[in-house]
Amino acid sequence: MTSRIILIIILIVIAVIVIWFISAYNRFIKLRNSVEEAFATMDVYMKKRFDLIPNLVETVKGYASHEKETLQNVTKARAAVQDAGTAEERAAGENMLSQTLKNLFAVAENYPNLKANQNFLDLQSQLKKIEDDIANSRKYYNAVVKEFNTKTEVFPSNIIANMFRFERKPMFEVTEQEERENVRVEF
Repeated sequence: MTSRIILIIILIVIAVIVIWFISAYNRFIKLRNSVEEAFATMDVYMKKRFDLIPNLVETVKGYASHEKETLQNVTKARAAVQDAGTAEERAAGENMLSQTLKNLFAVAENYPNLKANQNFLDLQSQLKKIEDDIANSRKYYNAVVKEFNTKTEVFPSNIIANMFRFERKPMFEVTEQEERENVRVEF
């Protein structure tokens, strides 16, 4: 009788461990899929912004043709995003693009005719909305990544993470100190 109770207890413990193991693994899969979905959502908004930029640059060119360096920087930043191979490179390119767009709008402030141009105003409004969407999607992405990364590091779920090679995901963050500063317009 005693050996039977011990056997039942051992089987219950094994069953609990197996259930926990399956649950932890499935949670990693759900979190990984959430991270991928969050990045894809952010990517959609960044693509919309990416597609608007040539129209914005052409509109500004007509009014501020001597602001060649600013326009070239926007084009260069856009190309960096397009050529990015990893999530980290993409994040760096997107941050550079955000900074150059801020500079472009700061330059546009000095051209009253441009500021009154309906096409420019429409593009600026669309970009502002997209920038807000990007900011919100970055927050969501980073929240999901934080949850995933925490799960990969805390015990006992880190055992599952190591067994199945679930590795930390990169946060989407500003990396350059100058990008954290306000845009300065100087003449």
